[in-house]
Amino acid sequence: MTATVNTIDITRHNITMTPDDRRVVIKLFVPGEDAQVAHNRASSLIERILRLDETDINTQLDDVLAQFSGRHHDILGVFQHHYEVVQHRVPSHIELSPAARTLIGAYFSHEFSVEAAALCNPSMVPHPDQGDLEPGEMRAALSLRQIGEGHISSIGFCSVVLGPGAAIRMEDRDGPLMIGNRVGAKHMRHQLVAALGDEDMDNEASAYVLNALPERYDDTVFEEIIGHLPTELLARPTTPMSLELIRRIVGDDYAVTFPATIPLHQRVLWPATPSESKGMEDARFVQVVDPDGRPAYQATYTAYDGFNISGRVIYSKDLRHFEVTTLQGPAARNKGMALFPRYVGGRKLALCRSDGETLGLTVRDEQHRWQPAGPLLVPHRGWELIQVGNCGSPIETDAGWLVLTHGVGPMRRYGIGAMLLDLDNPERVIADLPQGLIDPDEVEREGYVPNVLYSCGGLIHDDRFWLPYASSDVRIGFASMPLDDLLRRMQPVAG
Repeated sequence: MTATVNTIDITRHNITMTPDDRRVVIKLFVPGEDAQVAHNRASSLIERILRLDETDINTQLDDVLAQFSGRHHDILGVFQHHYEVVQHRVPSHIELSPAARTLIGAYFSHEFSVEAAALCNPSMVPHPDQGDLEPGEMRAALSLRQIGEGHISSIGFCSVVLGPGAAIRMEDRDGPLMIGNRVGAKHMRHQLVAALGDEDMDNEASAYVLNALPERYDDTVFEEIIGHLPTELLARPTTPMSLELIRRIVGDDYAVTFPATIPLHQRVLWPATPSESKGMEDARFVQVVDPDGRPAYQATYTAYDGFNISGRVIYSKDLRHFEVTTLQGPAARNKGMALFPRYVGGRKLALCRSDGETLGLTVRDEQHRWQPAGPLLVPHRGWELIQVGNCGSPIETDAGWLVLTHGVGPMRRYGIGAMLLDLDNPERVIADLPQGLIDPDEVEREGYVPNVLYSCGGLIHDDRFWLPYASSDVRIGFASMPLDDLLRRMQPVAG
């Protein structure tokens, strides 16, 4: 692959991002929750706190606030929320002072360093804020896979300014982080229909619920319908299992939002459901055009619960309010889906790797299920014989859809390639780079996961293609190249 790097005018920029273990969030902490113990440690802890007098309580609380308040947004609000989570352990006859309630919340809190283990797999989209820029500049938002203790992945953000020409500069990444506030989701009936179809569930209980639901509904409406299930259906032996599945499916869709005062680089999308409790992996953000012509953002990512994976899609108009829904259908059962930025011929399309090793193209049907993929690229060259996949969403150019690919070769070495799809008929590959585009150099090959170069999406600005990429999961770098040079080096593929 190295020969191609020498023929295309690729610039590896001298800006590098590395994991910063000072970037922390506050999480609920319940001592001994996962241990097999004969007594409840939460109750014991609260009993010990209640033995403190008010002077000790205020002293302890002052000390906590002195050490931690500058590291977090609204730390008192977080402590109060964590107290409310465990307040059922406080004897009902005890009246606590505000300071005592806050201190209990502090004891049931801990810091989590979101990227202490690794920082990788960036995607890049135009930033919603293009203010305070010089001519020729564009602000880009980067999504980041950040990995902390227990190998739990979350989604973080930062921003860079591109241009003019090959110039690039990082913007501020400092300051306290905030996990998005969970808010009521507006569920879509067709998503539940698709999910139940994937589960092959069609009985009288599920049919009753589907018939009663409007096309858009919230959690309150859902619970009202469940609560009015006829007693004859409640008595059926299959109903409890059906309702449990329906609740899980509906509960997997959610929304989070951030205050407008919290800048993008301080926002964290944290696992919010059991199905993604061990990670939100490899988000591929893309700026899309809705059917009504409005710009928005979408991202696919992999939810992981420690045993199973499943696909998710994020929708956001402003990268401040995020709606998360589950992807359905045969093509959504593996990692690595990447959405096209617009409908093509009236079809919603995505790249995928549903068989784990082949890059394919899938279409979403009228039931919002992603259909079996047609192959675009199969492993056939030495540097990609283990598997191939995408490195983000296709990018529209006059010459065709530019698709960055990844290939895995001997010693599990990842490199990045490129191919071109027909604009009107993306099922047809019209050109590619036989020797690939870029692979790990001697510095980039060293790290947490050696010999891996990977990206989840780049963009075009000022006739230049910009590629953020992770190397060995310990650093994020940036490369750029003239777009016409990249396209000119593509070799036609026999059709």
